[in-house]
Amino acid sequence: MNSSHRVRVLGRELHVRSTAPAESVREIENFVNEKLKEVAASVNTTDPQIIAILALMNISESYLALARENDACRQKGSERISRILYELEKNLE
Repeated sequence: MNSSHRVRVLGRELHVRSTAPAESVREIENFVNEKLKEVAASVNTTDPQIIAILALMNISESYLALARENDACRQKGSERISRILYELEKNLE
């Protein structure tokens, strides 16, 4: 069930709806704000739109790297399971 939550990002209060529990929404809010602070501290601009874009790009880069790593782990796991099943079937014959 969707619940309404109040979050503050870039100094703006937003009302969001989510199926996630309140503590998860707060965790996401804190994560986003931390990433925005990191970017703001590393660039020579106070333009919130540029800071938000750069933070989104950083988060996207991390997400895509983790997604690729996850896919590689799944592939390796699948290959290992296939080898184990092959060995089991071979030994049962």
